[in-house]
Amino acid sequence: MQSEGHDTRPLIGGDFVRIDGPLKVSGTATYTADVNPSGMLYAVPLCATIASGRITQLDSTAASRMPGVRAVFTRENIGKFYRAGFGLDARIDEKRPPLSDDVIYYYGQYIGVVVADTFEQATAAASAVKVAYTNKTPDVRTAMSAESSPAADTQRGNVDTAFAAAPEALKLDQTYMTPVETHNPIELHATVVLFDGQNYTFYETTQSIVNQRRVMAQMLGVPEERVRVIMKYLGSGFGGKLFPWSHSLLAAAAARNLRRPVKLVVSRAMMFHNVGHRTSTQQRMRLSATNDGRLTSLQQDYVYQNSRAENRKENCGEATGYLYSTPNLRVTAAYARRDIAPSTSMRGPGAVPGLFAVESSMDELAIKLNIDPVTLRLANEPSIDESLNVPFSSRHLKECLTLGADRFGWSRRTPQVGSMRRDGLIVGWGVAVGSWAARRLPAEVSVELLTDGTVRVSTATQDIGTGTYTVLAQMVSNLTGIALEKISVVIGDTRLPPGPLSGGSMVTASLVPATTQATQAAIQQMLSTASQADHSPFAGQSAQTLAFDNGMVYRKGTSAGAGVPFERILAVAQVNAVMGRGQSGASQDDADAAKVSIHSYCAHFVEVTWQPKTARLRVSRVVSVIDGGKVINARTGRNQIEGAVVMGVGMALFEETLYDPRSGAPINRNLADYVMTTHADSPAIDVVFLDHPDFALNALGARGIGEIGLAGLAPAITSAVYHATGVRVRNLPVRIEDLLVSTVTA
Repeated sequence: MQSEGHDTRPLIGGDFVRIDGPLKVSGTATYTADVNPSGMLYAVPLCATIASGRITQLDSTAASRMPGVRAVFTRENIGKFYRAGFGLDARIDEKRPPLSDDVIYYYGQYIGVVVADTFEQATAAASAVKVAYTNKTPDVRTAMSAESSPAADTQRGNVDTAFAAAPEALKLDQTYMTPVETHNPIELHATVVLFDGQNYTFYETTQSIVNQRRVMAQMLGVPEERVRVIMKYLGSGFGGKLFPWSHSLLAAAAARNLRRPVKLVVSRAMMFHNVGHRTSTQQRMRLSATNDGRLTSLQQDYVYQNSRAENRKENCGEATGYLYSTPNLRVTAAYARRDIAPSTSMRGPGAVPGLFAVESSMDELAIKLNIDPVTLRLANEPSIDESLNVPFSSRHLKECLTLGADRFGWSRRTPQVGSMRRDGLIVGWGVAVGSWAARRLPAEVSVELLTDGTVRVSTATQDIGTGTYTVLAQMVSNLTGIALEKISVVIGDTRLPPGPLSGGSMVTASLVPATTQATQAAIQQMLSTASQADHSPFAGQSAQTLAFDNGMVYRKGTSAGAGVPFERILAVAQVNAVMGRGQSGASQDDADAAKVSIHSYCAHFVEVTWQPKTARLRVSRVVSVIDGGKVINARTGRNQIEGAVVMGVGMALFEETLYDPRSGAPINRNLADYVMTTHADSPAIDVVFLDHPDFALNALGARGIGEIGLAGLAPAITSAVYHATGVRVRNLPVRIEDLLVSTVTA
């Protein structure tokens, strides 16, 4: 719906700028570290300087006497913390409460916190605390052998027999590795906590305010209603801010003990050892096929790193079971413990590193069989999800491949290594596909029609930069016909109706049913008010004879333009607002959704250029075709994929967290030494959405697209690198020294 004279772009699928964009680019958006309540103190954590051992002495005498210092908290005086419950409704990756004992599990582990009048005073005092340890040599090795028994993620048929029966020319057995990668959003993790003697208010950098409240309440040992979490804007998170971290508890305990507001901002160095990372993986892939490329078996046996004190699975087989058709498949998982900090979700957790191995092995198999890599993938397209034996809700991966190939110009590709040249450079082309699960979380939404002619939609979710403010307004505008500029979106506060976390590409799909229900309920309430209010033009008429559009109440069968503005109805009814509430559940509780396999898909086509004389490699062009259901906002959706592609270039070519084998410290724990993609490294990016609605999750046919843009991008790049240089890189990131063995010359 659109009001007369209003923007003619479709509200669902239109190309709309972010509602919050002007606030962000003008510097007026308030982020967590911008919050400065009266009387605030500053907290600086004490971090262990070993990775394995025990504290034998901690002397804070000198630090406590320094100017401005209010307290030095250690496990002796900070007070009690509790362990949080388990499950998605109370999720934390580092379950061990901070300052639990004197055991050190990783470099940088919090061992105390200094609180002072200024940040500088707290920092100086923290450096004056003297700590002695018994120290063990840490194990931070990259290469892994399983320390847990391999557990089957999924399996069918008999892979051992099928693989053994295949001729050597028709099978592949290779191992692929991905390193530790560290989230580096521009906004550092931060917490500001106020305590009034009974209630806690957290201003927090979080991708899930509702989960943050639940976990903080459990670990502080107070009822949930005594904890409030506020987060208006987030300077990106990439999954690292999805679940709470220990600094939030330290700040809360300091505020509780001192009865003063406390701010704690994690330093850039701490970002590398206190707030999670993508764990490293080692994956053995074994594939066998027929002469024409049909897979006869697929095995993926992966090992991932775990910290000493925690257990978190990096589900590298997330997409493997349903991606290709094969009668024999087995995926197993195991872990190896290391003396490093706990890992956490990072954009496309599990699937992204897992697809690097799966898609790299498919590319190698295509070359071994002398089959075009696109043709090989098309030949193994399944008709159903063979891991669950259920149909797909909607799957257009073939179209992703064929449309992408056409748009990229794949038919002009010559398969010989180093055979393609342009402007004195060697050109390599590569392709890979990806997938990401689509789910829906529980959500509640409130929609109010107000006396000033505006609409207020509210829910306790958050916008992490993906456009949640904007798509919520679009949904309500689409149902009411009221202009976007008259719709106020209120999120980021746990006092609102509980909303979903912003992770796993689930928030938009989760909000659609609840927002629809709330908006329709508000409209019905408006019509009832119009029919019942004294002095209303429609008094005495049945609400069923009335309709609502473009902010107008009118009789059915007449024009909305001849109706009465809803604010006039409210005025004569002498009410400030009418409200509707909507509520929807998780997809796993939906019997119909459980009968189908619901995923998003993509195909990435990549061009690299290679200059052998200077060993210069560049990703020059990427075409990404996305099957993500109905895209609510074309602009914010395209931005998400473009950001994922830039992140994928970093994954393939640059990013790797390195650890000192002597101390266990991350060596490159700063933005100078941890290399990421810059504007200068970014390729030309062409994003295409197929825009096929998938109604398995909601009435708009929307699925999430945050993760899918990164899934499969790294193997497409290494495929292109091989095509240009003849060097097969199986251990990310691609290094210049890897390519110096190339025999391809200019």
